[in-house]
Amino acid sequence: MKKFATAVWQGNLKAGKGSISTESGALADAPYGFNTRFEGEPGTNPEELIGAAHAGCFSMALSNILGESGLVADRIQTRADVTLERLEPGFTITAVHLTLEARIPGASDEAFLAAAAKAKENCPISRLLNATITLDARLEQ
Repeated sequence: MKKFATAVWQGNLKAGKGSISTESGALADAPYGFNTRFEGEPGTNPEELIGAAHAGCFSMALSNILGESGLVADRIQTRADVTLERLEPGFTITAVHLTLEARIPGASDEAFLAAAAKAKENCPISRLLNATITLDARLEQ
């Protein structure tokens, strides 16, 4: 399976503007820029999108793992706090902290914690940090 998203950027870093769209149309020309990333202006930013992807992926992975144990969650809520820091090589995502709240009838604390740990290790977005990244680039004339 392959999915795609696109980003369009115009201008320099601080004054430029961009838009992000997804294949599904869930995001269509969502604005982003220096001001939405670093100055709290309305719009999205890459770290927020990574957080949303990680929270969603983790929640689905947990649901799958619970199902393998015969458990079904009434509700899973995951928050992903993405930390972006300025380091020597440049801005770097240094951490993602997942905060999980779930209502799972019949689950013991032990089973819940084990399933959450397994979901964290097996969620594809969690594993993304170890992914191979390839690039094809073409300059338009």
